[in-house]
Amino acid sequence: MPSGDVLVLIDEGGRVVEWGRPAEELFGWSAEQAVGRSVTALLREAATGPDGARRRKRLADAAAVRVEPVLRDASVLWLVRTAEDTARGQDLAMLEAVFAHTPVGLLVLDDGLRVVRMNSALGEVCDPREERAGPVTGRPFAEVCPFEDPEAEATVAQGVMRDGQPVVNRIVRGFRVPAGPRRRTHSASYFPLRDVRGAVSGVVATVVDVTERENATSRLALLDAVRTRVGRRLNVMDVCQELVDAVVPAFADTADVEVIEDVVRGEDPPSAPVHRDVRLRRAASRGRENGPPAGAVRPLAANTPFAQVLSDLRPRLLPLDGDSPWRAADPERADVVERSGAHSLIVVPLALHGQVLGVVSFYRRRQEDSFEQDDVAVASAVCSHAAFCIDHARQFMREWMIASTVQRRLLPQHPVSLDTVEISPLRLAGPEGGGAWFDAIALPGARTALVVGDVAGQGVAAAGTMGLLRTAVHTLAALDLQPDELLARLNDTAARLFTARASLPPMDPLSDEPLTAGCIVAIHDPVNLTCTIARAGLPEPVAVLPDGTTADLSVPPGPPLAGTDNAPFPATTVSLPEGSTLAMGTSVLADEVLAPSGAFRRLLTDAGARPLPEVRETIAHAFADVPRTREALLLLARTKALPADRVMTCDLPADPEAAPIARAAARHQLSVWGVDEETAFTTELIVSEFVSNAVRYGAPPLRLRLLHDRVLTCEVSDAAASAPQVRHARTVDETGRGLFIIASLADQWGTRYQAIGKTVWAEQPTGEPPPPERIAGDPV
Repeated sequence: MPSGDVLVLIDEGGRVVEWGRPAEELFGWSAEQAVGRSVTALLREAATGPDGARRRKRLADAAAVRVEPVLRDASVLWLVRTAEDTARGQDLAMLEAVFAHTPVGLLVLDDGLRVVRMNSALGEVCDPREERAGPVTGRPFAEVCPFEDPEAEATVAQGVMRDGQPVVNRIVRGFRVPAGPRRRTHSASYFPLRDVRGAVSGVVATVVDVTERENATSRLALLDAVRTRVGRRLNVMDVCQELVDAVVPAFADTADVEVIEDVVRGEDPPSAPVHRDVRLRRAASRGRENGPPAGAVRPLAANTPFAQVLSDLRPRLLPLDGDSPWRAADPERADVVERSGAHSLIVVPLALHGQVLGVVSFYRRRQEDSFEQDDVAVASAVCSHAAFCIDHARQFMREWMIASTVQRRLLPQHPVSLDTVEISPLRLAGPEGGGAWFDAIALPGARTALVVGDVAGQGVAAAGTMGLLRTAVHTLAALDLQPDELLARLNDTAARLFTARASLPPMDPLSDEPLTAGCIVAIHDPVNLTCTIARAGLPEPVAVLPDGTTADLSVPPGPPLAGTDNAPFPATTVSLPEGSTLAMGTSVLADEVLAPSGAFRRLLTDAGARPLPEVRETIAHAFADVPRTREALLLLARTKALPADRVMTCDLPADPEAAPIARAAARHQLSVWGVDEETAFTTELIVSEFVSNAVRYGAPPLRLRLLHDRVLTCEVSDAAASAPQVRHARTVDETGRGLFIIASLADQWGTRYQAIGKTVWAEQPTGEPPPPERIAGDPV
């Protein structure tokens, strides 16, 4: 007969359950005749019956048999097979040796997930609890399961029983015995156990202790997470928050970071040991519901682990069970610890090169394992990396604060009070600073130059460059240049700065940073209700008309300042009705507010009906949660018209009669305005000299215009391009003293060129008391 064929399957009572074909051939009885009978009776009959001699010979000639137990319906049956070699027996012997001596825990479960057999290795970790003491065999798997969640593992085993598919290498936590050893971590695998018919009749579970491996893997993963997540931002408070987010709950239930107050302000950290009067700021915390809020400042309590750590820079592992002697010295922290339920504490200094930045406290609560000495090494490595990142952020914050201070000082502190335009600037500081600025500069003729600029880069270098360009803009604006000419000369200044930076020594970090800037200049004329605009590298401005409709102003783009492109900066003149709002900004805000497809373009539609500060605050609120990497600036300017009764215009003939006509017209208008006699006399002299020069050296048409705004302005225009020059006449000269006298009488005077001709102007006080100070727009 073939090796390994099934002869008989016998139950626990010795009766035949199955009678195989080899048994029929060997004994001569069919399965119907043998099943249900006692195997002992069958063998006795086979030996003593009528055919006994023949059956005894057939049994003697038959191959050897082997007997092995099998599970069926929670019962152990005995399977008898034929065997012509001993390989199967050797396999069984080897299996028995493995079951008895392997360090891997083995557990055999029947189809009801009751324990049939377990080896000694598993017995060491299975159910050592006193209330479960006693025999394990026959008890449900969930009762003896050595895992934190036995019901979940029982469900997995049931799934293996149902599907017949093994589940391998499940990492599970062991249960925690109160006051017992540290909780272990296991790798559990489940394999189906099949009967002779191939049906799943049970489950074999293996359990391997992988605590040390998993702990080492977790520590490496923690260190990798800290290196990846901590230090991405350049703010001390943000870095501390990144630290607690990385270690909770992966390493501790609660983590507190306290930083020395001077460090938060960017100052140099003290050397260890720190002074007893040092103050700590609670920079970040996670995992604890109680305790002082983030940002709270408290003194360092003496005779506590925290003070000791900041003195000798050695981390400490402390149990919190019982009355710790330091609790009396720091009752506030002791109360917080008590309410949090923490039972284990690691205190680690934040230090770099012997300088103390702060201290970190790691807590674990009652339901978690206590810290071990290996955890102290991990905490120290975590805090070493965090200290480096915090110190880097501290140095950056110091430079950022210096740059911010410089920039604030360079920006307008109190915007000039203007009667013909109202401004409301919005400046959103970026995480790395910047070089954005704005200006509203009063020009002759009641006009106003509105300026927005942006220097690429960050830190003190960007702020310093911004100050230089802003000063250049003021200087060029004093020359009464048109926006395109002003930008062309400002570009020359930026190019010289670029050349100076490029010539720095190679070791200077600024030598590798490109210098580029953008600027937009708009000159508002409240008499003609026009605005002349030119831009260099900044977005196109938007006008909001009084009815709330927005108009994109087609201002041709110019190249960035100090760029390689020598293209001109074309200017555009647009009409702006009184009450229009002009919006100009840097790219960060412009992309969302000024662009037609911008997400916040709608916020400008009601600017015509609302006060500008409200519009600005609405936009600022909308951008509160919008991430940005650079500084952003938006300037809102609402135009006003100079009242018609404050403007006098008189056309003049191009002959000697022009001067008397101009003096008479000026005298009459000054009388209507109520200008005092001294100012009126001075104005007549200025008008007479300007008109005489225009008649002698200019070209028709000639025009006189007087403007009564915050100052009294006298303007004479003609079609000639030549400008008058101040001469120092000799004693014998009969002419050449007029402009010298005007320069002495007027506060300011100058020449402004138009497309055709020029305008010579002079400003002088009106003689009226100055109006009360009014800030045009809120301070930045």
